[in-house]
Amino acid sequence: MSSQFVSTESYIVSKELAGAVNAAVTLEKPLLIKGEPGTGKTRLAEELANSLDTPLFRWHIKSTTKAQQGLYEYDAVSRLRDSQLGSDKVHDISNYIKPGKLWQAFTHSKRPVLLIDEIDKADIEFPNDLLHELDQMEFHVYETGEHIRAAQRPIVIITSNNEKELPDAFLRRCFFHYIRFPDAETLAAIVQVHYPDIQPRLLTHALEVFFDLREAPGLKKKPSTSELLDWLKLLLAEDMKPEELQQAHAKGGLMPMFGALLKNEQDVSLVEKLAFMARRQG
Repeated sequence: MSSQFVSTESYIVSKELAGAVNAAVTLEKPLLIKGEPGTGKTRLAEELANSLDTPLFRWHIKSTTKAQQGLYEYDAVSRLRDSQLGSDKVHDISNYIKPGKLWQAFTHSKRPVLLIDEIDKADIEFPNDLLHELDQMEFHVYETGEHIRAAQRPIVIITSNNEKELPDAFLRRCFFHYIRFPDAETLAAIVQVHYPDIQPRLLTHALEVFFDLREAPGLKKKPSTSELLDWLKLLLAEDMKPEELQQAHAKGGLMPMFGALLKNEQDVSLVEKLAFMARRQG
C-alpha cells in the first residue's frame, strides 16, 4: 500500500483501527474485525477500497453459506438439463463453473479488497475450510483441473459480531482488532460528518440521551452508531429544538422517535420501568 490508511472527511477512524489496517496490509494477513453491530465494520472495507481506488469484493456470509461457494460453484443440474436437450455447451465443463468471490479477487488485475462479512454467521467448520485458501492464496478446481493462484494477495477484511468463537488455527492467521464503541468526542465527530449543520446544543443533548440509554442496566440491545445517526436524522426532519429534547430527557422515559434507538419490546418496557422508578424515588 503506497500510503497509510487514515481518517477522511467522510469517514472517522480511530488511530488504533488505522494502525490495525496498516499492520495487516504490511503483514499480508487477513484483518479480523470484531465489535458491536453498527460500529462500522463493513464500512471500513468500503472506505479502504475507496482510499486505494481499488475494487471491493463483498462476500456476505449467511448461516447456510459454505466455504466452497467462495471459491466456485459447479452447476451440475444445468449441465444435465443441457445434455438432455442436446446442447453443445455440455462438452465444455467450464460453462458450468461459476467463480466465487475469492476466485474473482484472486484473478483481478488490480490488488482488490476482499470483504468476508459476518463470518460468525456460518457453521463452525467454515473458517477452517478456508485456512489453506486464505493462507496460500490458491485453490484447485477439480472439475476442470485448473489451479487458481492469486496474481497479488488481496487485502482481506473479515468481520465478526462475536456470535461464535472462531477456531484457534484460523485466528493465528489473522491480525485482530476489536472496535471499541466510540467515546462522546469521536461520536460527535462522526455525527458532524453526516450532519455538518446540526446545532451544537442539539448534538450535545442527543449524545447525553444516547449514552444514558446505552448505560441503562439490563438493556437487551444497546443502540449503535448507525441507530444514533438514524435517530438524529428523524430529529432534524422534525426540526426538534435543543430545549425540547432537554426537557424530554429531564422527564425520563421514552425519547421522541425512540423506535430508531430501541429495537425490541423488552427494552421499551425496561426504559419505561426505569423512568417510573426514578420518578417515584424523586
